[in-house]
Amino acid sequence: MSTRYVSGPNLARLLGDVAGERPVYAALARSVRGLVLDGRLALRTRLPAERDLAAALGVSRTTVTAAYDRLRDEGYVESRQGAGSWTALPPVRMSSAEPHVAAVHDGRHDGRHGGRFGKAHPVPDDPSFIDLGCATPGAPAIFGEAVAAAVDELPRYSSGPGYEPAGLASLRQVIADGYAARGVPTRPDQIVVTTGAQHAFTLLAQVLVEPGDPVMVERPTYPHALGALRARGTRLVPVGVNEGWDVELIAGAMRQAAVRMAYTIPDFQNPTGHLMPAAERAALVDAGRRADAFLVADETFADLALDPDAPREPPLAAYDQGGRVVTIGSASKLLWGGLRIGWIRTTAPLARRLIIAREPFDMASPVLDQLIVRELLLRVEEVRAERAESLLRGRDALAAALRELLPGWDFGLPAGGMSLWARIGAPVATRLAEAAERLGVRVVGGPVFGVDGVLEDYVRLPYVLPPDTLRPAVERLALAFREAEAAPAARQLPAYV
Repeated sequence: MSTRYVSGPNLARLLGDVAGERPVYAALARSVRGLVLDGRLALRTRLPAERDLAAALGVSRTTVTAAYDRLRDEGYVESRQGAGSWTALPPVRMSSAEPHVAAVHDGRHDGRHGGRFGKAHPVPDDPSFIDLGCATPGAPAIFGEAVAAAVDELPRYSSGPGYEPAGLASLRQVIADGYAARGVPTRPDQIVVTTGAQHAFTLLAQVLVEPGDPVMVERPTYPHALGALRARGTRLVPVGVNEGWDVELIAGAMRQAAVRMAYTIPDFQNPTGHLMPAAERAALVDAGRRADAFLVADETFADLALDPDAPREPPLAAYDQGGRVVTIGSASKLLWGGLRIGWIRTTAPLARRLIIAREPFDMASPVLDQLIVRELLLRVEEVRAERAESLLRGRDALAAALRELLPGWDFGLPAGGMSLWARIGAPVATRLAEAAERLGVRVVGGPVFGVDGVLEDYVRLPYVLPPDTLRPAVERLALAFREAEAAPAARQLPAYV
């Protein structure tokens, strides 16, 4: 059983005012169930004793006992005499519409669960098919000019071997200057250029953690980061961020699990779109210091504010005094996904370790791609403005279509990033994704962005496509949602010994 626990006062804070509803025990059970299903209360978290929670909520112990009894009957709480009670999910359910959901409850998923996702699953060869599974745009308007300038520069490098394990010095200087402009003085020897952000994170996982080490991840979060950590053999420690970052709970979980590393997306978080406030950034760095853990900050979306003139939050590294914050950057979302260039900002000693560690499987990143990225970063404000204008149109068009055609879905309007994170009002995201694919639109269900089978009532909806494509996509989603809701009720999967 997990060593994680939540105190009575902390759980009461998460639950809010359940005492104002009637019957109170049912409202309390419903609220705890909701915290489990949306990932804010991790599975296998030990719950407070009935007396402690009753005191924190200002209700009778009998009320809490009745709520815990209902949750046990539903399968959301398990108990053992002398060991207490802890959160759980009900036994695996399966229907003819859910042939693969069993993989969810042991923390696994394949490309089918929650809808096929990732570029290993190309869209059908049908021009009418709409892909909402990929949140990345085409190249910016100045791309051709950047390519021409890079090609002109290429002869300066082509007479040499072409292997620069740390990355081209000229690109590292531009990246370092970008951090300095955001208030984080950085030298080029603190930058390691990688072959994309996924390569950067996989390299960090190889260097910073060992198999079996606990690693904190947000829930929901970027699925391929979870894949890299699973491949490394780490133990995932999820913390819910559907409502933003609860740093007090995060800090407690970091201490309890003794995490070695924490992975966070503080800028327009993927998929929720949340932007971490400055005070919480400072508190998170302090929590990492107290837990003696590295914080890996993924800034892939940091330049994608929909108002490019809005004040920017300082990078997480701005609050770091001990070299614990390691930052990942990427060209894929801001510039173009076809430029497989990312980077890591860290201390110079760790940068040298990363350079050595990459050589057995990736000698260096492509020179021409690095030169193109450098040219684009030198004109980054133009690119940011273009992206903001296009994404804002897409966001508003998608939101308008959802409000009209799927009024029961709940979502916020993010101030940046590339997608809406929509709560669909029923735990049918996997069936929805399957039905939508049959109707000609790909969408990724919430469980893909989690660890252990929750988030079935969420979907991620990118708004990178043109507005006149997004509306028909939502029309198809509305049909798929009605089909998913009308699917046969799940049945209990029989137990085998």
